[in-house]
Amino acid sequence: MRLTWTRPLGALALAGALTASTSAADLVVYHNWASPAELAALNVLRDALEARGHRWMPLAIPHDANGDIDVVQLIKRGTTPNIFLQMQPEIYRALERDGKLLHLDEQFARNGVLAQLPQVVRDAITIDGTIVKIPTSIHADAMLYYNRAVAAAAGIDPESWTSLEDMWGDFDAVRAAGFQPIAIGAQPWQVGYLTHALVASLGAPGVYAGLYGETTVPAVLYDASLLDVFAWLRRFQQEADADSIHRDWNMATGMVINGVALLQLQGDWMKGEWKVAGKNASDDYGCRFVPGAAHVPVTVDSWGLLGGVSAEIEAAERAFADLVVDTEVQARFADAKGSTPVRLDARGTSDACSQKALEALDRADFALPTPHLTASPAWIAAIWTVANDYWNDPSMTPADAIAALKAAQTGF
Repeated sequence: MRLTWTRPLGALALAGALTASTSAADLVVYHNWASPAELAALNVLRDALEARGHRWMPLAIPHDANGDIDVVQLIKRGTTPNIFLQMQPEIYRALERDGKLLHLDEQFARNGVLAQLPQVVRDAITIDGTIVKIPTSIHADAMLYYNRAVAAAAGIDPESWTSLEDMWGDFDAVRAAGFQPIAIGAQPWQVGYLTHALVASLGAPGVYAGLYGETTVPAVLYDASLLDVFAWLRRFQQEADADSIHRDWNMATGMVINGVALLQLQGDWMKGEWKVAGKNASDDYGCRFVPGAAHVPVTVDSWGLLGGVSAEIEAAERAFADLVVDTEVQARFADAKGSTPVRLDARGTSDACSQKALEALDRADFALPTPHLTASPAWIAAIWTVANDYWNDPSMTPADAIAALKAAQTGF
């Protein structure tokens, strides 16, 4: 993969909100975000950082560019960022073993942040008993966003669905009204996300945790609900159009925004694209969890900090940690990204879709961590390989896919 420095994102100054630092530093910030809403959210952080006198040096490798490269691989290739956007525990453990990771326990306890973080966020930023991540946003990985005008034209009510069968039952009416039922991006990572969304939504109790936990429980691969998961994955694949394989997630979102399709099943980061387009939940779009969902996977996007460069750089990195979790910055970031703030005291302006995400966190055993917060990257990649092979080979049956998962699991 070719590594490129992006051009400056460009942003307005955050006048008066934060005071300038007495010792400015250039900070290399590695991330994989590229959509308009993601870049708008990054600009909120950049504004705040540069208001403190530091310089934001973006190193962006979009996750659609032939797969992600993690920060450990990046360092091995000779590029060392100061700040990096990563969730996976194994990455932090590898950096900790090399003595390259800054800890945040004392800093967050001292500035009062910990008292404002829900347990799901505390769990996400803590690795082996130590806080090593800066939480920046909460997202539900599996939500439906639908176009209200399309639904009205088709004479259907997505809020009435109690199961995926209900949803599919309305698709003929959608087609008859001249729309696609679903906008799908079938890039490998998107198929992977759809797979764990379906496991969470349709899996029997314990199946999601057993499949995507820190240690895989082989018995879950024999649970009959996984056959249902792959049967539904095939039905989604059959709804995909010919251009889906090359379609970025936000392009699929655009199809729903522009009234080409009724809905998209993705993470609730879709909301950011609706907001960039000037749309609102009251008039233009609706949102809901997968009909009949047993669980919803939750992402806590987080930043890590590399230490060992200099005292000046470490001070600037810790200033970044403080500003990311600042209440005002949290509210502005969430508004741009379409996410839910991580702080309990930064949620006064949460919209209806964010409120649904918050309610999910309050429901016992309903919200579960995204696989990237628990499972090893290698095992996630193995599941994605099976899911994509299945997606791209209509001759594969659900039983074939599960057999492939069992074969892959023997290596872990």
